[in-house]
Parts: sequence; C-alpha cells; structure tokens
Amino acid sequence: MRKVLLLVLLVCASSAFSQQPGAKIPRIGFLGVSTQEAWAPRVEAFRAGLQDLGYVEGRNIVIEYRFAGGQYDRLPELAAELVRLKVDVIVTHTVPGALAAKQATATNRIPVVMTNVGDAVGTGIVASLARPGGNITGDTFFVTELVAKRLEVLKDAIPRAHRVAVLANPDNAGTGPSLQAMEMAAKRLNVALLKFDARSHAALDSAFAAMTKENVDALTVIEDVALIPSNKRIAELAVKEGDPVASGATIAVIKSDG
Repeated sequence: MRKVLLLVLLVCASSAFSQQPGAKIPRIGFLGVSTQEAWAPRVEAFRAGLQDLGYVEGRNIVIEYRFAGGQYDRLPELAAELVRLKVDVIVTHTVPGALAAKQATATNRIPVVMTNVGDAVGTGIVASLARPGGNITGDTFFVTELVAKRLEVLKDAIPRAHRVAVLANPDNAGTGPSLQAMEMAAKRLNVALLKFDARSHAALDSAFAAMTKENVDALTVIEDVALIPSNKRIAELAVKEGDPVASGATIAVIKSDG
C-alpha cells in the first residue's frame, strides 16, 4: 500500500515537471496533523519510500512540511499556505487533514493524496469508493465498523460493563460517524455510552475525574492523532481508576473481571 500511494503521489507531482521543458523540481506539500516530533518516524519512512523510487529530497524533489501540532483549527491555514507555495501535490493524513486539503484545493484542483483516513465516504471527503470524484485519492479504512466491533469485544470480555465511557476529541470530524456506530452497537448490547471530551493532553485528568463521578464500568477510546502523544497518560489514568480499556491504539489491554 505504501508504494502504491507513493506512485500515485509521484505521478501527480511530476506531471507538471514532465510537461514543461526545463521545468522546476516537483514540490510536495506535506500537511501533518500532529507534531513534527511525533510524526518523525513516519516522515522518515515517507522519505525512504520516495528514495526507493529514485526521488531524493533536495536533489530532484522538494518537500514543504507544515505541522498543525494537533491543533485542528490550524489545518485550513496551513493547507492554504501550501497552496500559495504552488506545490504540485499535497500529501496528508487522517480525516481533519484530508478535509483541510480538500477545502484548500477546491478551486485550484491541486492533487491530494491522503492516508490513514477513517471512512472517507461518511465524512464527506469523497463521493464513493467506486467513484470518489474530485482531486483526492489515497486509502481509507472502515473505522465505524471497527469501533462498533471493539465495543462488542469489550462487552464479551467484561460482561458486567453496562456503563461504558467513550473518550473522544470533539474537534475531529471523524468522531461523529464513529460515535454513531458505537451508539447503534450499544443498543444491541444493552450498554449505556457516556461521552467524555478531550481535545488535548491537558484535558485528560478532568475527563477521567468526570468518568469517576459517573461510575463507569469500562472505557473505549476513539483514536485521534492529537492524542497519540498522550497514550501513556491515558493508560496510566485507566489503570489508576481500574477501568478496562478497549482501543485501536496501543494504550491499554482489556482486563478480565478477575
């Protein structure tokens, strides 16, 4: 999948380069949702993939990096900045990044390559998987089905769990469809879902304090790039409160009743 995405990316980026005699070096706009530090291993993998295909940053390709630092409200301006730099293609990740890139390229039609996007159809990024339309391509995954299944697994592992907390970032546009899918699953499982918001690391302590007051039986986490650096803290707080956890990220394991 990585090479497929890189090939799509490079076809987009090199089209103008190949069509103009003596043209500029292709420029890729990298719209990062998280921090540069948190995303460093993935950026290195991205560079390595490009190099495998004969493209070396600073030699025959230029990459313009912009990172939102987990602040989703910064993404539209960062995407617009990449457009003003006249990049040949924008590569981004997650629902917030893809939506910002889509908005910024609505009129200029700069190609966008997205990855790690949950439910690109349900969040309005593309029209359909068969006919996505527009200027966006990349990969998506069925996050709504996954979060519903995760709740089922949690209930199977902890039958006594009747009040389940959902930790989510309300600023992430992908949260809505995921929460709706979990609510449908919760009705089948006779589980009451209680949603707790956390937009940043600083909000975690108050969110867990609220969970304690609500006397929840377990916790499930809707993945969010802005909270990835907080995975360790989420695990620590869950262990402290004795809450079994189900998450798509490597945060904590579901604990048995024993």
